[in-house]
Amino acid sequence: MNERDEYWMTQAMALAARAEQEGEVPVGALVVLNDECVGVGWNRSIGSHDATAHAEIMALRQAGLTLGNYRLLDATLYVTLEPCMMCAGAMVHSRIRRLVYGAFDAKTGAVDSVLRLLATPGLNHQVAWQQGVLAEACSTQLSAFFKRRRAEKKAAKQRAAES
Repeated sequence: MNERDEYWMTQAMALAARAEQEGEVPVGALVVLNDECVGVGWNRSIGSHDATAHAEIMALRQAGLTLGNYRLLDATLYVTLEPCMMCAGAMVHSRIRRLVYGAFDAKTGAVDSVLRLLATPGLNHQVAWQQGVLAEACSTQLSAFFKRRRAEKKAAKQRAAES
């Protein structure tokens, strides 16, 4: 982990906050090439009714449009939460050089937690990865969101029961 990784992860956390403001699970991502951001994304699955609108996919799409090429050779993807299978597969197809993520995802993480998709032998492209950059801050951002969501649901149930 280095200072630039922490800087870019902080930027990804700001994108995660944007997702939360929109009522989405707070996950943010960005693609960096030559120390310049070429694509940003945050979760939009709920609002867009699109299961593929994860932060990573949105950032990869924007980077491809910015660079005029879906192959993002030498780029690094920063994301606040360990990617799922879909997003890990998209990283292989986009040919990014490196993934840096914050919090582990014990339920759907496909890099280190549930699966180790990026370590699968025989893939046509290998992605290097760095785990746990600002992990505590990223995890806290997610935990606070879900804690608040649970409290809101509980309060709504109580109001409904009282009616």
